[in-house]
Amino acid sequence: MSENILEIKDLDVVYTSTYLGKKTKLKAVDNLTLSIKKGEIFAIAGESGCGKSTLSKAIIQLVKPESGEIFYNNENILKFNKKQLKQFTPKVQMIFQNPYASLNPKMKIKDILAEPLIINTNLKKDEIDKKVLEKITQVGLSEYHLSLYPHEFSGGQRQRIAIARALMLDPEFVIADEPVSALDASIQAQIINLIKKLKSEYDITILFISHDLNVIKYLADRVGIMYLGELVEVGTKDEIFNNPKHPYTKLLLNSIPNINKKPEKVDLSEISLDNSNACRFYNRCTLKQENCKSDKPKYIEVSDTHKYMCNYNS
Repeated sequence: MSENILEIKDLDVVYTSTYLGKKTKLKAVDNLTLSIKKGEIFAIAGESGCGKSTLSKAIIQLVKPESGEIFYNNENILKFNKKQLKQFTPKVQMIFQNPYASLNPKMKIKDILAEPLIINTNLKKDEIDKKVLEKITQVGLSEYHLSLYPHEFSGGQRQRIAIARALMLDPEFVIADEPVSALDASIQAQIINLIKKLKSEYDITILFISHDLNVIKYLADRVGIMYLGELVEVGTKDEIFNNPKHPYTKLLLNSIPNINKKPEKVDLSEISLDNSNACRFYNRCTLKQENCKSDKPKYIEVSDTHKYMCNYNS
């Protein structure tokens, strides 16, 4: 049996928009292949719009892929029927970026936390109440907070509640989509440490999505770098931060604020996505050659755990 809890193969997610009667298509996730091992924290980094959140929504079936496969414990979830999906949902939960938008403002916290149990289990009321109290306590809040509404909490407290809700069904796999980006720095640290603590206590696997490389360096076991829908580099945390290979990975690492160096000038233009064979990073790449406009880059393996997508060894 595979040690991977999640395997994604050749995944394409396409959005279609209509403007002035003309339909246009955007490939938010492009031929992406990825595996995540049981018990690890796998982080995905990249700029806004690179497809990180779309990938996470495809995993939990909030968006429908155009093609590809997603295997969870060796079963293709894209072929699940309604009964199989109902069994799958409790196992995979998500922590969203905006904790206020993801909490029903008309419901008290105790009802928000109880709802997943009411829908997905046959627990009695006293058993549900006991579990709700257990989870709210584990995220650093108290029984008193259960009688309040979401608007009565700070951003950090609301995110704690969102984490508690994600853990209500004792999931095996949690997707954390930019869970600290909307929070102050001091609160970020509290939530990050809470996620790390709960991961150890529950022995869960986490897909952690963020644009903050400092957070990823502290939290992750392995890291994937996304650019315009493609996974351009993947490796262990040490390999990505100490031996980056893809020019985009190097650019991201150089963008980390440092008072001792001047920021690099960066070409922010991007090659037309109509050319499916072109390297997506062509205009911004320091290694580009003319054939990069016509030859789609393939993965170069640095080690068993480290690979990057490029036409040239760097």
